[in-house]
Amino acid sequence: MKLTPSRSIMRGNSSPPASAQLCYENVTGSCVKTPYSPGPRLILYTVFASGAVLAVFGNLLVMTSILHFKQLHSPTNLLIASLACADFLVGVALMPFSMVSFCTFHTCCDAAFCYSSLFHLCFISIDRYIAVTDPLVYPTKFTVSVSGICIGVSWILPLAYSGAVFYTGAYDDGLEELSSALNCVGGCQVVVNQDWVLIDFLLFFIPTIVMIILYSNIFLVARKQAKRIETIGGKTESSSNSYKSRVAKRERKAAKTLGITVIAFMISWLPYSIDSVIDAFVGFITPAYIYEICCWCAYYNSAMNPLIYALFYPWFRKAIRLIVNGQIFKDNSSSVNLFSEQI
Repeated sequence: MKLTPSRSIMRGNSSPPASAQLCYENVTGSCVKTPYSPGPRLILYTVFASGAVLAVFGNLLVMTSILHFKQLHSPTNLLIASLACADFLVGVALMPFSMVSFCTFHTCCDAAFCYSSLFHLCFISIDRYIAVTDPLVYPTKFTVSVSGICIGVSWILPLAYSGAVFYTGAYDDGLEELSSALNCVGGCQVVVNQDWVLIDFLLFFIPTIVMIILYSNIFLVARKQAKRIETIGGKTESSSNSYKSRVAKRERKAAKTLGITVIAFMISWLPYSIDSVIDAFVGFITPAYIYEICCWCAYYNSAMNPLIYALFYPWFRKAIRLIVNGQIFKDNSSSVNLFSEQI
């Protein structure tokens, strides 16, 4: 992984200072290396490498758990597995490498995986809203086929949008001179014009608002359900009421965990989204280290989700133990019961 070159604008054909160290000494138009001392460089690479490893192996465990164990083959978990796939690709294709030889491809994948994660989370919030507000009817409304459609949309639309924007060159219309000035051999500096920056921000902002509204309603409904259960707690419950309360409790717990996932996503991506909008309107003057921090805060979200699942999902911790111990290679391992309670 190469650190992002300086984002300061080079005017005309001015050459770098003689004392500057170039990325490629014998190549005309080489980028100037960002001067990091050995100590901070070691810390940066350690943090970056840890995030990449966690994103790759953590999300690989999530995908393996859900796809292997039959008990986890639910519409919600299939969406989670697909979300983990997007995060896994961030860890494999974006975090370890700067991909400077394939700058357009790297940037396209960067945007596509971000929007794919966002779309997955938005569909998961809709799934959780239906599950909590109407848990008994939910299985007939959000089926595996509906989940498959949501997964398809979450992948196809981001890939099509990112490919159309970055491979047609529409993103830097009117900024061709600035783009040429900023780009150099050994760097990957993409400038996006104000129109596309605003569109990108809206594509982030609107689904985020939808998720906030849905999860706010989810927790309001969950609070009412909890009070109702407390009210009838001292009374003799019928088997039907007992079943309903247990189903509602399970769905509320799942909604809480996925709500934390959504909050983590917003916290991770908000600095980068805000910086992108501001930068486009003030001449791309964000210092390299600030831009680097914003990018890696966003990337690190892909490493956070497996940690959230491990903290709040007992079935995930049990699945990890079975995978690490090699138990999944035994006959009928896919039928192992991962849940401590039956409903």
